[in-house]
Amino acid sequence: MPDPLQDFLAGLSLEITARQADKLPLIAARLAPGTKVFIALIDPADAPGQIAAARAVAANGLDPVPHMPARFIKDTNDLSERVARFAESGITHMLVLGGGAPEPLGKFDAAIQLVETGVFERNGITRIGLAGHPEGNPDITRKHGEAMLLRALKEKQACVRAHGLDAHLATQFLFEAEPVAAWAAMLRAEGIDMPIHVGVPGPATIKTLAKYAVMCGVGNSARFIRRQALNVSKLLTVSAPDDLLDGLAKLHKERPELRIAAPHFYPCGGFDKLFDWLSPKLMLAEEPRTVIRVNF
Repeated sequence: MPDPLQDFLAGLSLEITARQADKLPLIAARLAPGTKVFIALIDPADAPGQIAAARAVAANGLDPVPHMPARFIKDTNDLSERVARFAESGITHMLVLGGGAPEPLGKFDAAIQLVETGVFERNGITRIGLAGHPEGNPDITRKHGEAMLLRALKEKQACVRAHGLDAHLATQFLFEAEPVAAWAAMLRAEGIDMPIHVGVPGPATIKTLAKYAVMCGVGNSARFIRRQALNVSKLLTVSAPDDLLDGLAKLHKERPELRIAAPHFYPCGGFDKLFDWLSPKLMLAEEPRTVIRVNF
């Protein structure tokens, strides 16, 4: 009988930024070949570095998945050039999202607008990740309400399928499994059936997690971290997401209809803390490159 946690971890992915590319030898030594490594684009000025980082990820035997934020792209030509550069490295999977910039650099401000151009499939991209928000997205809901998020997901699902693309949802990190279960059940009832890759924060101090929670607006489950942060004696205590990971693995096994597919790790407390905590769960100590299977 397969272990639920091992089965859930089989499809894990990791998030880095272009400026963390120097950590790739460490990362590659601790993960199975072919593991998905998402490359975030935080600053539009880092776009050339993101392309270089994608090449470095591939050179280290891992599978790069670049972020493509709509608000950081000037126009269709800019999009075409970037996607073509990534395609030259054999990339077939990208994460397409609106992006967090207050104002767009050009004509795009939503992920669906990028998909509608047809640029991805023309460059051999076959799989698209889309942003999912189990606890809402304050930037959208403040202006348009929760119904807008649901309608947008329905439209994006229809759009990617019309363009012949496979798709999954990737969420921001959070701290509890229950909101994911409730959100996934609601999506399935509404006909949205894309698999969900759930953001999991790596081990970090309460102080660090509280900072990231506020920066990212990750929602109601962040209240737990904020409550912990009120206790000064706990601020430098390292918190690991064991309960979250176990809860998600249980959903993955016992409620397959929810399609909670795999964890997506954010190294909030650094890569060393993440792998010191994660490696024993993956049983990587003796055979670090043969135990995990990648299943996207």
